[in-house]
Amino acid sequence: MRERLLYLLKHCSNLKHVETAHGFMVRTALHHDNLLLSQFIETCSSLGFSAYAHSVFSVNSQSHPHIYVFNTMIKGMTLCNSAFEALLVYKSIGRVGLRPDCYSFPFALKAVVDLRAMSLGTQIHSQAICAGLESNVHVVSALIQMYSSCARISDARKVFDEMPLASVCSDDVVVWMAMIAGYVKVGDPDTAMDLLSRMPRTQTDGAVLITWTSVIAGYAQMDRPDEAIAVFRKMQLENVVPDEIAMLAVLSACAQLGAFHIRLGECIHGYVKKHGFDQMVTLKNALIEMYSNSGNISSALHVFVNMTRRTVISWTTIISALAFHGLGTQALDMFSRMEVAQVKPNDITFIAVLSACAHVGLVDLGRYYFHAMKYRYGIQHEIQHYGCMIDLLGRAGYLAEALKLVSEMPFQPNAAIWGSLLAASNIHGDAELGELALLHLVQLEPWNSGNYALLSNIYASAGRWDKSVMARKMMRDKGVRKMPGWSFIQVSTRTHEFIAGDTSHPQFDRIHGTLFTMNEQMKTAHYDPINEFDNHDSDIGPASISYCSSF
Repeated sequence: MRERLLYLLKHCSNLKHVETAHGFMVRTALHHDNLLLSQFIETCSSLGFSAYAHSVFSVNSQSHPHIYVFNTMIKGMTLCNSAFEALLVYKSIGRVGLRPDCYSFPFALKAVVDLRAMSLGTQIHSQAICAGLESNVHVVSALIQMYSSCARISDARKVFDEMPLASVCSDDVVVWMAMIAGYVKVGDPDTAMDLLSRMPRTQTDGAVLITWTSVIAGYAQMDRPDEAIAVFRKMQLENVVPDEIAMLAVLSACAQLGAFHIRLGECIHGYVKKHGFDQMVTLKNALIEMYSNSGNISSALHVFVNMTRRTVISWTTIISALAFHGLGTQALDMFSRMEVAQVKPNDITFIAVLSACAHVGLVDLGRYYFHAMKYRYGIQHEIQHYGCMIDLLGRAGYLAEALKLVSEMPFQPNAAIWGSLLAASNIHGDAELGELALLHLVQLEPWNSGNYALLSNIYASAGRWDKSVMARKMMRDKGVRKMPGWSFIQVSTRTHEFIAGDTSHPQFDRIHGTLFTMNEQMKTAHYDPINEFDNHDSDIGPASISYCSSF
């Protein structure tokens, strides 16, 4: 009977099942059985009935206390986001004459992380030492996770370093994983990689893969995609077989680099198809983004069209990709298909939609979507939506309306919004608006040389040469240095970057000779590239780029 009831408890799926099982336990006096009581608590917690579980626990735990039941209750409370109640249960362990064990401390420390209660965490650490469990791998890994989650990475490292060497070098991989993950969490993938290179290779393949993936993701999250890909290649050299999560991490890095690593991205796509991961929606979404960022919009569309299941992220990613490539009409058509498919858009979707309207110049449609997102879809406007709408109005020449929207929005305008207005004033020759935008930009990002150059161009276009010179003088007086122009070209698998005035390229003489020859040929054809493009400076700083085009 006990085994049958245990089986039934594991398969409860609703409150009625739970109540029936509880009634049977009470009638048969099995509610005092610690194993059954623990399973009952675990079942209730997993189904979200933590209050019911706690009421049963409170009645039964006092008469026949057992640490296993207390641990299950603490774990259940943390799973149900009731961290404070979990710590109260932990605190009650001593009152019933029990002592926390190597499972009590990790569950309690998880609650500490949820509450960010650092002082409680240090108290529990002291209690673990008093209990003689400071070297237990489960307790040590939980302490490392607690300290690193609370941004106390030096304390986490101290716990790690004090772990007995013989133990750390055995199969206790969870401690190494916790420390490496801790460094990744605080944004220090370099130290995480250093630890990974020294981690004992006696652990299971799954643990090794998780750790490598963590470091790859850490570099990608820190906008260091080159290092992420380098770690991925090292992982391959170590004969660690990547899974779908590792693929997702390295695809994220490829997407950041765009065309620089398109071949690697294509190889990963092939790997995904070969190993049966091609039905994973998250991977397909990452492939769409990677192909889009590399300029291969046709491959991005091909991936999207062949998806058997699409989420709002899938639709949003392809709409964003089309808008980013200037295919505004196709992006808006895709949004219409999304509505037909009855997939509810989110706030990111509307950033893509408004960006598409800006690229096509559909002001009325942009106004409609801007208002519809709130009144039809119940999505509140964020500063990014205002930025896209201001960009749309500015591009189309509705400068007064754009400025009015800036004054009406419930946010302080940021550099991107003023930069969008500055760019619009340049397009439409509105020196007054450009001057207003620059005054704000100088306060928000005084180091950006492009803002001064663009304002100088606006004044020059309007024939106000004195003001044009003044803008450049202001830049010099503030000590702002003009950022050199740069470009790159990809030849075969290698990317070559060129910076104005730089002569360090190994084939500089050959390149310079070819450019000289081309220049002479253009002069022969009576084409003067200098005068043709002489509008002072054409460099535009980051803030001058339109708001939505960076999405």
